[in-house]
Amino acid sequence: MLFCLICTDKPNALELRLANRDAHLKYWQETGRLKIAGPFTNDDQSAMNGSLIVIEAADKAEAETLAAKDPYKTAGLFQNTEIRAWKWVIGAPE
Repeated sequence: MLFCLICTDKPNALELRLANRDAHLKYWQETGRLKIAGPFTNDDQSAMNGSLIVIEAADKAEAETLAAKDPYKTAGLFQNTEIRAWKWVIGAPE
């Protein structure tokens, strides 16, 4: 089952994001659950301010457990995280 993690950074947290970026990327790559991901940005894409992460998990509880271990989450970067079940219909295959 696929889940979208829709994460919003705390205000003025770009330095915290950058300090934890390598650990965040490594974590999701090592889980083997990552399908697609990328940062939200401001309108001119000059600054990151959140994340969209699509993962595969058995159920929402597992998605929540994986999200809780994200280094961005444990570092306190996210103001909030919404986790929603998602069905892939259109777009590039896995």
